Amino acid sequence: MAQPYIYDFDTPIDRRGTNCSKWDGLKDEFGRDDLSAYWVADMDFKSAPEIIASLREIVEFGVFGYPIMSEPGRRAVAEWERKRHGWDVKPEDVGYMSGVVAGLAAAVCEFTAPGDGIVVQPPIYPPFFRVVTDNDRVLIENPLNETPDGYEMDFEHLKSALTPKVKAILLCSPHNPVARVWRREELAALAEICEEHEIMIISDEIHQDLVYSDARHIPMSVAAPSIDRLLVTLVAPSKTFNIAGLTASAWIARDEKIAARMKRALGRKHLSSLNMMALSALEAAYTKGAPWLEAAMSYLEKNRDLVLEFLREEMPRVKLKHPEGTYIFWLDFRDYGLKNSELTRILINEARVALNNGINFGSCGDGFARLNIGCPKAQLVDGLFRIKRAFERVM
Repeated sequence: MAQPYIYDFDTPIDRRGTNCSKWDGLKDEFGRDDLSAYWVADMDFKSAPEIIASLREIVEFGVFGYPIMSEPGRRAVAEWERKRHGWDVKPEDVGYMSGVVAGLAAAVCEFTAPGDGIVVQPPIYPPFFRVVTDNDRVLIENPLNETPDGYEMDFEHLKSALTPKVKAILLCSPHNPVARVWRREELAALAEICEEHEIMIISDEIHQDLVYSDARHIPMSVAAPSIDRLLVTLVAPSKTFNIAGLTASAWIARDEKIAARMKRALGRKHLSSLNMMALSALEAAYTKGAPWLEAAMSYLEKNRDLVLEFLREEMPRVKLKHPEGTYIFWLDFRDYGLKNSELTRILINEARVALNNGINFGSCGDGFARLNIGCPKAQLVDGLFRIKRAFERVM
């Protein structure tokens, strides 16, 4: 009997010089390249061996012609959703797209018109702002409520912000950067509002598989099946299996009319196909990658708990709402009373770490920074102590 893989998440991998945004883009983004990187949302781990094997097979074959958009990949996505998230998806409900942000932009252009309002819920992943404003739509902000226990959707504010010109909401589920995994009742409440006002939900569920043992991801369609007529969901193995550079992504729409429109929208923009490497990786990830994911999530959960304990014991002035999902955490430095520019200076020039600037996630991100924990434990510990020592020196 074949021996199971032993997955190694502890061995450091030097990614510099590999055309890697996270490490080779430090100079352009932060002004210096001698930093330890905890910003771009990919992991410093090798992907699942099964995915690597699928890619190696293609490379060794050596012919890289035009691929067809194969049915097995659609079946793999549908079966993954059914088994892992309890969502009854059929292969014909699934389509391909070259990246989730591309899918967001295509959906914005298809389901709204220039001048229409689109709701986002900051603090939020920066491209959410850009896919609205770059396409001549009006940005409507519905900030999350910060409570002692975590972040919540502000439904009363949302209702007050709605006008007849608001046609869509961009939902991030699980949420980046606050690491909330929305409860069924929260999603159902949002769906009820959107149904009442005929508002389209474009649901980015790219982090659906990165959920810790004390939470559970519920697809929007499962939380409120009646919203399917106003819903398109975007998923990908990219974050889950650390293959973001392959831009292997998919959209799901259980309503035939929505599916037809999404297919047309992506087709018009020539965004509806994947390269053969992405197709192979997507299928391998969803059919063979579950054991690797279980091991990765166990490792990430230990990293999460390490961060929570470190902040509690070593830097109690830095707050972190309990992360329920994702590997990118929303650190609150506001207790230090620093201007955002000074916080940024300390992290970059004193701690020599690269974290995402909170202000890029909206004005409510002033005083925050986003930390990526998807790395070997030793690397994470090093970064945390760099931050601690820097604040001890300057504060």
